[in-house]
Amino acid sequence: MKTIVSKSAVRRLAPRGVALTAAMLALAACNLNGQVNPMEGIGFRDARFEEISAAREYRSCIGDAIELDEQARASGNTGRYLASAQLLEKCEAQMGPEMSGVNEDERIRAYALSVQNYLKGGDIEHAANNFEKYQEAFPGKDLYFADGSSFIQTMKLLLGQKAAPSYGQFAALNVNDELKAEMRRVRYWKRN
Repeated sequence: MKTIVSKSAVRRLAPRGVALTAAMLALAACNLNGQVNPMEGIGFRDARFEEISAAREYRSCIGDAIELDEQARASGNTGRYLASAQLLEKCEAQMGPEMSGVNEDERIRAYALSVQNYLKGGDIEHAANNFEKYQEAFPGKDLYFADGSSFIQTMKLLLGQKAAPSYGQFAALNVNDELKAEMRRVRYWKRN
């Protein structure tokens, strides 16, 4: 059975339908505005831009330090190792609160490289200081060299923060085999 609606009924209901539609749109618009994150305003975008710019500057600074490190490795120049380590330290010191965009792993590698470069450059005191800062900034976070040896255990041994173990205990250390051999050699010549 068909329902037939007269033209007069349509004319009478049309203003109500338009009013109802307008009311629903107004409610929907209010609801949409209520769901917008207040942090997504212009201030948030400016802060995000500053964060991205700071991260870009940090990465550029680290890139310059890594370039110095590569030059030092190619030439064997201890001064370049020290310059690289100092630049890495400066990059870290220039970090501000807007640096949350920098990955923690990037910072860990940069800190570790600064420790290693101070050590290669012969500045044991700065290497030890940066190693302490590394351990405070990233507690329990270790890096591993390509051969699987531990950065933390290696640096503790090289910086004298861990006593050289007896001959049999060298196997328990997660340090490079060449370092173990050198420590055994030093131990032998100290005793003989």
